[in-house]
Amino acid sequence: MSAGQSVHFDVPRERAFDYLADPHNRPAWQSSLARVEGVTGEPRVGQRWIDVTKPRLRPRMETTALERPVRWTEAGTWRGFRAVLTLEFTESTGGCDVRATMRLDAPGVLAPVAALLDRFAPAAVASDLRRAAKILREEH
Repeated sequence: MSAGQSVHFDVPRERAFDYLADPHNRPAWQSSLARVEGVTGEPRVGQRWIDVTKPRLRPRMETTALERPVRWTEAGTWRGFRAVLTLEFTESTGGCDVRATMRLDAPGVLAPVAALLDRFAPAAVASDLRRAAKILREEH
C-alpha cells in the first residue's frame, strides 16, 4: 500500500469532499482523464462510472466507501489491474487536509508492472490533489 502526502485545501472539508467524491469533476483535476462516462446517480457507495483516460484506457470505477466528510474510497479495474484509492479529510487551520492512500495490484505476470506503477502513484495522486485544491481555491 502506498501512502501519499497530505494536501491542504483552503476550503471546508465538506466542500473538498463533495468536489472530490463527484466523478463529474474528475476530468478537471485528474491529469490522466479525458472524461468520465456512464456515471450512475449521485455520489454514494455503489456509484459506478468509467474513467476514459487520455491514453484511451477505460477502467471501470466504483465508490466503495463514502463517509461524508471524513473518508471516500474508490476501486477501479482494468484488464487484471485493480487500484484502490482512499481519501481521508481532516479539518485544519484555514480549511482541510486531504490524505490519499493508494494500492495498485495485479495477478501473475502483471504483478511486477503493478508494483512499479504503485511506486509512482502517490506522486501522481498528490499532484492531482494539488490541482483540485487550486481549482477550489480559485472558485472560493
